[in-house]
Amino acid sequence: MLRDAPSERDVESLCSFGVVNLDKPPGPSAHQVSAWVRDMMGVEKAAHAGTLDPKVTGCLPILTGAATRLAPALLEGAKEYVAVLELHARAPTDYEAVLSEFEGRLYQKPPRKSAVARRLRVREVYELEALEVSDDRRQLLLRIRCESGTYVRKLCHDLGLALGTGAHMGHLRRTETGPFDDGDLAYLQDLSDALARWRERAEDDWLREVVAPAERALTHLPSVTIAPSAAREVAEGAPVFAPGVIDAEEVDEGSLVACYTPNGAVVCLGRLVGDPDAAHGEVVSLERVLV
Repeated sequence: MLRDAPSERDVESLCSFGVVNLDKPPGPSAHQVSAWVRDMMGVEKAAHAGTLDPKVTGCLPILTGAATRLAPALLEGAKEYVAVLELHARAPTDYEAVLSEFEGRLYQKPPRKSAVARRLRVREVYELEALEVSDDRRQLLLRIRCESGTYVRKLCHDLGLALGTGAHMGHLRRTETGPFDDGDLAYLQDLSDALARWRERAEDDWLREVVAPAERALTHLPSVTIAPSAAREVAEGAPVFAPGVIDAEEVDEGSLVACYTPNGAVVCLGRLVGDPDAAHGEVVSLERVLV
């Protein structure tokens, strides 16, 4: 069954294929927050897109219902954080020059408490700047834009070594992950109030402000528009062939793309493997079928 246009879905359809750009509170794990959202919305499952440690706050997109299959797509996007760097002595006057040396590709080994294997890995820091410095120069407020999987705690430790003072990470807040940022975050209480308004008064305006169609989680990916007939074949497990392609953004072969019907409803995620302008042949190999 193909989905309705995102703007035309009823509340049940929205909740069963939606995303909440949640402001994670300090304390609970990302997994616990996802479970709370699942139970509040009454959906079968919910999943967070990009974990946050219990003490960390900020942008935590929660995918609901069938939208949980979109989680791998959010690994493609960059992350942005604001962190307090707690120095163990006064920062040198040239601290900005030291920070600039950490922009680029870095070698990192995950911390001992990490859930992944402690193997040396390479991650890229796209931007690193000091937004503020305390009067005693023992705290730096940093903005960090980096590749997914970068360990900010380890980065703060290494910055302390390079500055010659020693340092550790204080408060950490994520301000952006993939297509989501802190410009329209919702609190758990906002979701609770919106659900109560809908269930008690049949008014869905608040809920539609908090829960977005799942397609919002894919706006950072290149798009391919396919005919409804091709979408029905994809639903049966067939790849996307050239005759079914209506339009496609220019993108490198091998890139992850999202395929949509003309009404804007997502059909699948896949890898571009052929020329969308060709007369025949496979264009997109499937990774996640969403209908």
